[in-house]
Amino acid sequence: MRTQRMRNSTPQLYTLSLEEAREADLASIRASGGDPEPVHEVIDMTIPGPGGALPIRIYRPEGPGPFPTLTYFFGGGWTLGSIDTSDGICRALANAADCMVVTIGYRLAPETKFPGAIEDCYAALRWIDTHAKEIHADPARIAVGGDSAGGNLAAAVTLLARERGGPALVGQLLVYPNTDYFSDTASLRENTDPWLFNQTSVSWYWKHYLADPEQGRDPLASPLRAEDLGGLPAALVITAEYDPIRDQGEQYAERLRQAGVPTVLTRYDGMVHGFFAMSGTLDGGKRAMAQASDQLRAWFTA
Repeated sequence: MRTQRMRNSTPQLYTLSLEEAREADLASIRASGGDPEPVHEVIDMTIPGPGGALPIRIYRPEGPGPFPTLTYFFGGGWTLGSIDTSDGICRALANAADCMVVTIGYRLAPETKFPGAIEDCYAALRWIDTHAKEIHADPARIAVGGDSAGGNLAAAVTLLARERGGPALVGQLLVYPNTDYFSDTASLRENTDPWLFNQTSVSWYWKHYLADPEQGRDPLASPLRAEDLGGLPAALVITAEYDPIRDQGEQYAERLRQAGVPTVLTRYDGMVHGFFAMSGTLDGGKRAMAQASDQLRAWFTA
C-alpha cells in the first residue's frame, strides 16, 4: 500500500482542503474495500437528532427478526466520512455476523465541534432502542462499534449509556480507536512515515474536533482518561502494528481488563491504520473482519 501511494504520489489528506480530503477519503476506501456485498435489505432514513435530522442506514439480513443489532460509527477523524464511508464494512458484518447493522451520519467537525458527534451517536442509539419493534431490532441484543474515530465514539457512547441509564449493550467493537488526546506513546512518536497515516494526521484531526485542547481531558473525548471503566460491555479491541494510535488502543483494552470488563485484544502485525476497511485488498483486513463477525455472533448468542 505504501509503495502504491509513493508511485501515485498520493497526497496526505491533511495537505488538502476539507472538501478535497472528504472526497479523497471516500474514494480511497471504495477502491480498497472490494466489491460491496449484497445485503437482503438496505434502508436509508432520517431520525431526530440533537442538532436536527440525522441520516441513518439500516442493513437488514434475511428473516423475520427481531435481529441482533450492531450500531456502527464510521471513521474519519470526526472530520471526514459519512454513512457511505462504512458501507462496505457494514454490509460485510451484517452478512458474516447475521445481524442488523445501523450506521449513523453524525455531524462532522469542524462545522460541529466536540461533543456534537457523541451526542448524535448516543441519540441514535437511544432511538434504535426505543424504536426496536418498528425496525425489527432486538433491544436485548444491541452492540456498538466503530473504527478509528468511530471506535472513539463507540467507547464514549458506552460511557454515556452507563451514566444515563441505558440502553443496555452486549458488546463494543473498537477497531484501532483513538482513546487519549494527550497520548505520547512509542507508537505515536515512531509512526511518522509521510506516506501513511501518521502523527501529523492524528494531530490534524484532533485540531478540527476540539474547540479547546482542555476538552481532551473529558473522558467522552479521551475514554482512557475515565476514572472508572467498570460495568461497561464486553469489548473486542483490534489494533494495527504500524499505527500511531496503536498503543492507546491497547492501553484502553488493558484498562478495561483491569476494570473487570471481558476484553479481547488483537494486534494485527504488518497492518497499517485503516486496514479494517481494506478487506478487498488486504488479507489482514479479511481476518479482522472474520474475527469481528465471530465475536459479534458470540455476544449475540450468549
